[in-house]
Amino acid sequence: MLMKSLERLEETLDLETAALLSRDLKNLDEFSRRKSQSLLEISRMVRSAEAIALDGIAAQRFEQLKTKLERNQEILERHMRAVQEISSIIAGAIQAAESDSTYSAHVSYGAYGA
Repeated sequence: MLMKSLERLEETLDLETAALLSRDLKNLDEFSRRKSQSLLEISRMVRSAEAIALDGIAAQRFEQLKTKLERNQEILERHMRAVQEISSIIAGAIQAAESDSTYSAHVSYGAYGA
C-alpha cells in the first residue's frame, strides 16, 4: 500500500512539473489537492507499524521521491518569482498612473478647494 501511495505522489509530481514547464496552469489546484492527499496517506503509513518493515526498495523510492520533490519545488519557486516580478511591475504602473492623474486633475481645475 505504501508503494502505491508513493507511485501516486510521484505521478502527480511528474504531471505537475510537466504542466509547469509547458505553462499549462489550469490544473494546479487539482495537483495541490492530490499532493496533499498523497502526503497525508504516506505520513499515516510511515507512522504505523508498516514503517518498521521498510525495505531497500521503499528507501530507494523515497530517495527518488525526494529528487522529484526538489525539482518540483525549484520550478514552483521560479514561477512564484515570476508572478512577484509581474505584480511589482503592475503595481508600479498603477501607482504611476494614479500619481499622474491626481496631479493633472488638480492642475486642470485650478487650485485645490477653489
